[in-house]
Amino acid sequence: MLQRLARFCYRRRWRVLGAWVVLLFGLFALNSSFGGKFLDEFDLPGSESQEAVDLLEEHGFDTRAGATGQVVFQADDVTDPTVQRDMEALFDEVAEVTAPSEVVSPYSPEGAHQIASEGPEAGRIAYAEINLSDRDSDELYDIGEEARAVVADADVPPSVQVELGGDIAFEQPEFSSEVIGFIAALIILLIAFGSLLAAGLPLITAIFGIVTGIAIVGLAVNVIGMPSFSNQAVAMIGIGVGIDYALFIVTRYREGLSDGMTPECAIMRALDTAGRAVLFAGCTVIIAILGLFTIGLDMIRGLAVGISIGVLMTLLASLTLLPAVLGFVGTNIDRFGLPHRRRAERAGHQSVWYRWSRVIQRRPWPALLLSAAVLIVLAIPLFGLRLGFGDAGNQPTDTTVRRAYDLISEGFGPGANGPLLLVAETPGGESDLRVLEDLSPELNQTDGVVFASEPIPNESGDAAIIQVQPTTSPQDKETAHLVNRLRDDVVPQAVAGSTADVKVGGATAAVVDFSRYTADRLPWFLGAVLLLSFLLLMVVFRSLLVPLKAVIMNLLSVGAAYGILVAVFQWGWGASLLGVGRDGPIDAWIPMMLFAVIFGLSMDYEVFLLSRIREEYDRTHDNATAVANGLAVTARVITAAAAIMFCVFMSFVLGSDRSLKMFGFGLAMAVLLDATVVRLVLVPATMELLGDRNWWLPRWLDRILPVVHVEAEEEVVAGTAPELREPERVG
Repeated sequence: MLQRLARFCYRRRWRVLGAWVVLLFGLFALNSSFGGKFLDEFDLPGSESQEAVDLLEEHGFDTRAGATGQVVFQADDVTDPTVQRDMEALFDEVAEVTAPSEVVSPYSPEGAHQIASEGPEAGRIAYAEINLSDRDSDELYDIGEEARAVVADADVPPSVQVELGGDIAFEQPEFSSEVIGFIAALIILLIAFGSLLAAGLPLITAIFGIVTGIAIVGLAVNVIGMPSFSNQAVAMIGIGVGIDYALFIVTRYREGLSDGMTPECAIMRALDTAGRAVLFAGCTVIIAILGLFTIGLDMIRGLAVGISIGVLMTLLASLTLLPAVLGFVGTNIDRFGLPHRRRAERAGHQSVWYRWSRVIQRRPWPALLLSAAVLIVLAIPLFGLRLGFGDAGNQPTDTTVRRAYDLISEGFGPGANGPLLLVAETPGGESDLRVLEDLSPELNQTDGVVFASEPIPNESGDAAIIQVQPTTSPQDKETAHLVNRLRDDVVPQAVAGSTADVKVGGATAAVVDFSRYTADRLPWFLGAVLLLSFLLLMVVFRSLLVPLKAVIMNLLSVGAAYGILVAVFQWGWGASLLGVGRDGPIDAWIPMMLFAVIFGLSMDYEVFLLSRIREEYDRTHDNATAVANGLAVTARVITAAAAIMFCVFMSFVLGSDRSLKMFGFGLAMAVLLDATVVRLVLVPATMELLGDRNWWLPRWLDRILPVVHVEAEEEVVAGTAPELREPERVG
């Protein structure tokens, strides 16, 4: 089938190229006209925080159910009449640009506690609270941009510092780090291929795949909700896999030309060998990512669909557009060669990789034990993993949202940056409201609580809210303990015997619920992906030990990547070098998303390497020779592919979004470890120790397993393009 596809794309290259150009511009136009809105929704059906949100919307507290913000200001005396006049005028302007919203002034009775009353900053720091109804991400960013402009242009004396904090203060990143990744990829491709033309082809293929993928994602968001960073995630994964897949195919094409094949035959063999491995590897990545559906969260489902679309489009571009473009290039693939090209093309027994494989095979036990020890040591911090979400305190100190966060922490304590919101249904009317009035002083006496407001009833009197300020920041583990203590002990005891139903909600409580939810479902997701990957590899390589070994090694590399992530982002080791404001928990969605992507990508390298080893083993029936030859012909291209992915993923560390920094850094570390410690040391060492047992499969199992070939079904004869038979007609 792939030979037919290669021949069609080669002989109809103008049509294929034209179809991709039409598809690219057509999808771009459709996305511009009918693209949907991204929305960062962390809905958790059945969780207490979600029930609190539902009660807010049901009982007329709509503005309390959406995003929040603060206008924070510092002056010698915030109660000075002149300061009060200027700030109230600013609050009116903010209310106008954020409407519909509720702006609670510190000069109002309801906001009296929003003026610092204790410590050295007493009377010097205050804030107005902005409560917005639920908005999509684009609308929230637009409102935030207007609000930031209003605050920046505030007509206040120079001695008054004014900052905008909260959800509406976060800015969309203006710097596109993907460009850095593309430049790094081009440099690596030039080193690997030694030719400008050969290096440019994978980039062209990746661009077509990524842009069409992002355009489809923009249309798909009308049907399935996706978070605001979906496009960045699609670009991040798409650049990596798109360039890598094209790299493998172009490398095999050049090998065909060097063997004396015509361009058509070289394309057919490249697609029937490397293309076959690319197809299987791409499907493995998609399956691993779609495994995230087992988590059961709409946001995660949407992100998984988006990334899968991006991978699918880059895969299709590699299997159709690339053969067509190679048809235009023909034998000119090495034009504009660089001086080091001839030296870079040395392969076989002369290559450093062949000699390296023989070194490992002569001392397999030390190589195995040392490499395994390195991965295990790196994975140790994983046992201290704490899930949650970073807050504005993790932002760079030169941003207004971070300055506002620090001012609030100085004046009111860090917990004021993430207050809890108790939402109560009061079907008993006045009697239930009196119970809540008794609850408020109990909350004020609870360890970990700085302040609890009086109950604020709605107009109909059937619901009320109480705002609670913890002593610790939103991302602090003690805040999570407080949420659990309020839910399990303090609140139930205080309302016992009444009809009042109180839910502990707010953004901070939602983070606690989300972290617990994902932690509970993570083992099921991991188990499903591991089992499916084992079965796929068993079918492809007709072996029990090869897939078992692959699963164990991939677990080691993933665990090591997790450990490095915890050490840097949670413990703060070297975090300043990455531009992270301060240490904090690992974002709750990161471990499962990292595992899906990392496991899929590591299976890419596993398939590329093992398919070539299996090809050599079928030819020589000598395991040691097969491992040495397979590593010799694939190590250079796998190393180049891994270097490209590493640079692409690390480029996202240069951005301002902490979550994307974390995601990109974790992926980069995993790829680095997988392509070096695992592929270059662990794999050849274990395969040498296992010998022919690598390919053992019980006969009864061999009979019932379906036949799937990753290697070419038949060799293309050099210099000729065989006329492939059309299927016979039936009847």
